[in-house]
Amino acid sequence: MKIIVPMAGRGSRLRPHTLTIPKPLIPIAGKPIVHRLVEDIASVLNQEIEEVAFIIHESFGKKVEEELVAIANKLGAKGTIYYQNEALGTGHAIMCAKESLSGPAVIAYADTLIRANFDLDTTADSVIWVKQVDQPEAFGVINLNENNEIVELVEKPKEFVSDLAVIGIYFFKEISVLRDELQSVLDNNIIHGGEYQINDGIKQMMAKGMKFVPGEVDEWMDCGNKDVTVETNGRMLGFLHQDGENLISDDVKIENSTIIPPCFIAEDVVLINSTVGPNVSLGKGTHLINVKIQNSLVQTHAHVRNAKLNNAMIGNHASFNGDFTSISIGDYSVLE
Repeated sequence: MKIIVPMAGRGSRLRPHTLTIPKPLIPIAGKPIVHRLVEDIASVLNQEIEEVAFIIHESFGKKVEEELVAIANKLGAKGTIYYQNEALGTGHAIMCAKESLSGPAVIAYADTLIRANFDLDTTADSVIWVKQVDQPEAFGVINLNENNEIVELVEKPKEFVSDLAVIGIYFFKEISVLRDELQSVLDNNIIHGGEYQINDGIKQMMAKGMKFVPGEVDEWMDCGNKDVTVETNGRMLGFLHQDGENLISDDVKIENSTIIPPCFIAEDVVLINSTVGPNVSLGKGTHLINVKIQNSLVQTHAHVRNAKLNNAMIGNHASFNGDFTSISIGDYSVLE
C-alpha cells in the first residue's frame, strides 16, 4: 500500500503562520498536520505501508523534505519527494508523482485531519472517504445508487443530492488506472476552474463502469485558516485526552499556575502565575507569565506576558506582551 500526499503551496489562508512554515507542518496538539494525517490513515488501513510520496513546492526546502521522509520512515516506508511548482490543480499535483502511481494506494490532501474506524472495502475499485455534513450545498458531495455505490460527484449542489461531503481522501485498488485517466485529462487539456482536477479522472473511471463506494469517517477537521485550525487543535486535544494519551511533558516548570485539560504542553515550558486551558497547545520552550489562555495554539519558544487570550494562534519565537484577546501573530513577531 502507498500513500500519496499532495501538499500544494504554503497556505495563504493561514498567513502569517505559513510565511515561514508550510501549512501541513503547522503542529496540531504537538504534532504537524501532515504527520498526524499519515499516521491516522495508516492506522485505518491496518496494512503495511510501502511508500509515502509527498508532492510539495520546491521552495519548502531540504529541511522540510528531510522531515517528511522521516515521517515515512517511522512507518517503515520509503519516503519520496516530488515537486509541483505551479498551482495547476489536484489532478496535476497527483501526476507530479507519476513514478509512484502503481499498485494499491491512498491519496490524501494534507490540510485535513480525520478520526475514523471502518473496514476498508478492498473489493471496490475505489473508496471515496466522506463525512455527513449539515450544509451539503457548500461542499462537493457524492450521489449513491440503491446498492450504496457512488455514481456521481456533484460540486456544491443547488438542489439536495446527499449530505455526504467528499473530504479529499481516496483509496484506489490500482492507482495506475487513475494515473492513465489523469494522463488523458492532461493530454486533452480538460480544465475546470482553471485547473486539472482529480474529479475528471474519477468521472472517466466511473464512465467505464468501475465500482466506487463510500467510506464514512467519524470526524473531519479542517486546517484551512486560523480560526478553524485553532478549533481543530482543541478537538484533537479532546480526542487524545479521551484516548488516555499523556499530553503534558514531565519537565514543565509550574509556579503558581493551573492547567485545565485537555492541553498539550511540550518540554521546557515555563508557567508562572498563569492559567492554561482548556484546549491549549504550548510548543517547546514557551514561557507564559501572568497569562490566562484557552482555546489557543502557541508554537515553540514563544514568550507571552500579561495577557488574556482566547482563540489565539502565536508563532515560533514570537514575543507578546499586552491585553489583546483573539490574536494571530507569526514567527518572530513582537507585540509589546
